[in-house]
Amino acid sequence: MVSVRELRGGLMSNKYCQELVELRNKPAHELKEVGDQWRTPDNIFWGINTLFGPFVLDLFTDGDNAKCAAYYTAEDNALAHDWSERLAELKGAAFGNPPYSRASQHEGQYITGMRYIMKHASAMRDKGGRYVFLIKAATSEVWWPEDADHIAFIRGRIGFELPAWFIPKDEKQVPTGAFFAGAIAVFDKTWKGPAISYIGRDELEACGEAFLAQVRLQAEKLVREMAA
Repeated sequence: MVSVRELRGGLMSNKYCQELVELRNKPAHELKEVGDQWRTPDNIFWGINTLFGPFVLDLFTDGDNAKCAAYYTAEDNALAHDWSERLAELKGAAFGNPPYSRASQHEGQYITGMRYIMKHASAMRDKGGRYVFLIKAATSEVWWPEDADHIAFIRGRIGFELPAWFIPKDEKQVPTGAFFAGAIAVFDKTWKGPAISYIGRDELEACGEAFLAQVRLQAEKLVREMAA
């Protein structure tokens, strides 16, 4: 996924990034073109953060939609980096809403491909750190993370949001979300809990909303103090 920083800087060096730039620059879009660019809703992210965070590194972003101050874009290529070393510096956990597009490479290094993303997550887990992924509950897929230390299946379909750059081509391209059965995969060799659990979507969203309410409350308090 390509950020404004990359668009302005002309740093797109691989085909995947170039295609994303072309997509974003189109005057109008169709829903089928969104592909990897569906965004994680804030209340879902903060709900997962409450349960498995604190998150300090967003592994797959376009820069503009990053959930953490530290993040990787497609141009950075998360699969070319040592997440464990980065987390040791940041003192927290990593979050990922990974791309599901067909596996692609640049100069011999995989950029996309769920099988390779999960493989890298497993390798980083062995080095140390916590890596939490919001994924499709697709247990029959070859990439399904059997070696994850914990899987939390989400009861209720998860809705994802359209990217900010999406412009409907016509009235058929209704700006709605993408919905599918979801799960949370946790890679953490220090995990002491059960291998499998279940959580309701409503409960997850409520956790996120409660966290966001606290943030808003503190922000309002800070504004009042600064104005006094």
